[in-house]
Amino acid sequence: MSHRVSLVGAGPGDPGLMTARSLERIAAADVIFYDRLIPSSALDGARAEAELVFVGKAPGSPGLGQGEINRRLVESARAGARVVRLKGGDPFLFGRGAEEAEALRAAGIGFEVVPGVTAGVAASATAGIPVTHREQSSGVAFVTGHEDPEKPGSRLDVEGLASFPGTLVFYMGISRLATNAEALIAGGRSPEEPAAVIERGTTPGQRVVVATLSTIAEKAVEAEIKPPSLVVIGEVVRYRKELAWFEDAPLFGVSVVVTRARDRASGLSARLSARGADVIELPVTRTEPIGTDDPRVEDGMTRFAAGEFDMVVFTSPAGVNRFFTLIGAAGLDARSLAGAELAAVGPGTARVLATHGLNADYVPKRFVAEGMLKTLEPVDMDGRRILMARAEEGRPLLPDTLRERGAEVTIMPVYRTLPAPVELDLLNRARNADFVTFTSASSIRGLDRAAGVDWIAGPDPADRGGPRAVTIGPVTSGAAHEAGIEVAVEADRHDLDGLVEAVVRAVT
Repeated sequence: MSHRVSLVGAGPGDPGLMTARSLERIAAADVIFYDRLIPSSALDGARAEAELVFVGKAPGSPGLGQGEINRRLVESARAGARVVRLKGGDPFLFGRGAEEAEALRAAGIGFEVVPGVTAGVAASATAGIPVTHREQSSGVAFVTGHEDPEKPGSRLDVEGLASFPGTLVFYMGISRLATNAEALIAGGRSPEEPAAVIERGTTPGQRVVVATLSTIAEKAVEAEIKPPSLVVIGEVVRYRKELAWFEDAPLFGVSVVVTRARDRASGLSARLSARGADVIELPVTRTEPIGTDDPRVEDGMTRFAAGEFDMVVFTSPAGVNRFFTLIGAAGLDARSLAGAELAAVGPGTARVLATHGLNADYVPKRFVAEGMLKTLEPVDMDGRRILMARAEEGRPLLPDTLRERGAEVTIMPVYRTLPAPVELDLLNRARNADFVTFTSASSIRGLDRAAGVDWIAGPDPADRGGPRAVTIGPVTSGAAHEAGIEVAVEADRHDLDGLVEAVVRAVT
């Protein structure tokens, strides 16, 4: 990154709408100054050692002044840091990015602008409202609904905007919606013209209220619409009835808790979000790699490098990735596995193995040790030397059964699962969710230790007192029952896709 400061737009709220360049800049930054209205996972790609500084305005709080933000950007850049100024939407569209750019230029500091998808276009699209249309609107005006209160006078002639022959999109316009609507009508805009308010556009919490220009303020109050919201005014709003699509997702309006470790949650969260779910990540466990100073790892790697094993068994995606980290540190690569057969417990583990350029020889359909044992039934195990790369707390069933069949099994624990502290605000959101998902017995034990499980509902929605439990398979269900959790739905396919399908099935 040649420029010291990057003014980066984080998009309208859906993390999937962040640009590739914005993610690159976040990943490379030493310091990130960020606003409140950025996607919830926007900072996930930041380096662990990066300094994250909140400079936004929280509700009821004045926040830092723009002058102070400018000063900090200059100060950090002069100190040699790679700086990202991260804003919701686009930096140059009601984002005050131009003011920051001016301050940087005046200080002689190089900068770049990384545009973001603006909410005026994105939120309207997810509401099924095209801001332009050949038959209805050949233009669109983006207008701030809330000007700087310190300006000596308003530069916005809302009444004059009434004559604009196209769509009007007001940002930050909820507090002045009634006043602006009256001004537009006074300026000649039809009181019967369609209008819409879009709250939390592009996110699973999106809500849309449609009315006429004369009634939209009243309807927004009745619906208790809150910021961040957009107001769209124009004939194009009529297309929502025909073009609305976002709310058709099978899990739209459904909140789902993901209890996986934070470094492993993204795959499940992304799958659920793609189906429209409002995902609440509540990591109750964390994974910790086991280093080469552990004698079990040292012995396993020494024997592996010497080519002693006929088969390598992977029981999880995390085990695959950690194993390849270990062999890479030893100066080895995928070629070192050329003489061994490969077994992956479940298609998810097999897919991760494939990202390293290798296809598993044995993949059970059931994502459990019992499934692997059934798959390996035809294989002669007498004298076979097997290396099993897995979690430290893995079940003994698979290695013990293979030993009973004559195999020599070496267990090399490559990571361990530990409890993680639970944030109270996330726990409170989780208690009010529709579903809570479990992908392993360790996630159930972790939740039980961290917050108890008595707030999880039984399988009958009529008895609901909290989220309903959905598990990835029978082993996880067994752990749930031991913890006193009633399992509402168990996945038919014991992988992440099967777990998502189980949630969909429970809703529909």
